[in-house]
Amino acid sequence: MLQIPGSVCRSWRSFTPLSLCTWAICLAPGLLAADDWPQFRGPSGRGLAVSNRALPSELGPTQNVIWRTELPPGHSSPVVVGDRVFLTGIRDKQKLVTLALDRASGQVVWEREAEFEKLEEIHPTGSHATPTVAADGERVVSFFGSAGLFCHDTQGRLLWQIPLGPFKNDFGSGTSPLIVDDRVILCQDHDTDSFLMSVDKQSGRIVWRIDRGEFPRNYCTPTIWTVNGRKQIVIAATLRIVAYDFETGEEVWTVRGVARIVNMSPCVGADGNLYVATWSPGAEANDRINTPPFDELAAESDQDKNGTLAKDELPDGPAKQRFSQIDRDKNGQISRDEYESMRRVFQQARNVVLAIKPGGRGDITRSHVLWEYTRVIPYCPSPVVYGDHLYLIKNGGILTVLDIHNGKALKEGRIEATGDYYSSPVAGDGKVYLLSQKGQLTVLAARDGWDELSRADFGEDAYATPALVDGRIYLRTAGHLYCFGLTKSE
Repeated sequence: MLQIPGSVCRSWRSFTPLSLCTWAICLAPGLLAADDWPQFRGPSGRGLAVSNRALPSELGPTQNVIWRTELPPGHSSPVVVGDRVFLTGIRDKQKLVTLALDRASGQVVWEREAEFEKLEEIHPTGSHATPTVAADGERVVSFFGSAGLFCHDTQGRLLWQIPLGPFKNDFGSGTSPLIVDDRVILCQDHDTDSFLMSVDKQSGRIVWRIDRGEFPRNYCTPTIWTVNGRKQIVIAATLRIVAYDFETGEEVWTVRGVARIVNMSPCVGADGNLYVATWSPGAEANDRINTPPFDELAAESDQDKNGTLAKDELPDGPAKQRFSQIDRDKNGQISRDEYESMRRVFQQARNVVLAIKPGGRGDITRSHVLWEYTRVIPYCPSPVVYGDHLYLIKNGGILTVLDIHNGKALKEGRIEATGDYYSSPVAGDGKVYLLSQKGQLTVLAARDGWDELSRADFGEDAYATPALVDGRIYLRTAGHLYCFGLTKSE
């Protein structure tokens, strides 16, 4: 296990000011550069290539490979800052690790283990190393769910950590932290005790923490939207999108009428508008979740007449299938309040893609939504806006391209890689890269519709989103990290 230095305080486990000052002097040259990919989906979370250098249109296990490195399992996406690539993984099924690789060679430079008391329960397709790290040339911040938030310097020395949880959520944690200016931003939506917090990146001190108790489990990594010179933290979650003031955490605006569970992250287009996609099961027009009122269900199912419903009392159907989500406090019983709250969510949830213009305050559902689109929306992969087009990839390999000016579908169809999709699309150099859960990569020419330029099969599962940095593509599969480029000498 990782040994924490003796100068670390017990409450926040942060180093003494003297130690921080000494390290800051050593790290001063390591500032975030224009050709870095510092967080989930890259700069500003947009999923767009850094630099205009040419990217390969054909790549695979043996094509245009600069290097390949074996990694422990994990779903976190590669982050590229300076001469390092950062990821997380779970080694030997029980060690939570942060890794730094040399960007040029792929060699592992350091690996650090995170302390934890117990691995939390996760979704069958999930991983205990799902959140992507955030890095800025001085700090590398990793998040491992209930194990907490860990901050290292670029040499792998632990600076501080914040214990969190345990979270009440049998699907685990998937939202990634951000480093923005001198803050670390983390949102955690679980079945109880959801929150958004801002942390001083130097010391690990919590600057502010906002209660989000109205929101059950969600997995949207926030995006930063700068409007009139002021940063907003935008989060899409159950039934509404919310923007918070970056400095204070106060709610700035909201848009209502979105999905029940949100996995996708918003993105800001080059036009300055915000694009948000939300979808969850049971909210399609022809396939909605319908549940009877609590009193009606309890009259037939509350066998012990205690006023609550246990799982074995429920008939087969939506309530029993989603028992762990409705039982938010995890006491093994569904109360009237828990049931009716989720029933309201089932009734109001809408699967929708929205374009939102900047400048609103308060409830801007009617005033600032430019358009909406309600067909063939993904569950997990976040959309990418490239030029005038928004790309959506849905399970089954169903690809949709929307015109960002009006929300009209320019083309919709099925690509050859027809499996499930967790990795988000990324784009650059006139190309869009799509990676399926089965490890099948499709490269598209970004045109009004699309043309498939190439396909490749990596022979192992893939959940991470690739990074496109300075003419290189960093792609993670279940067991490896690849670096691709047009030549080895570039």
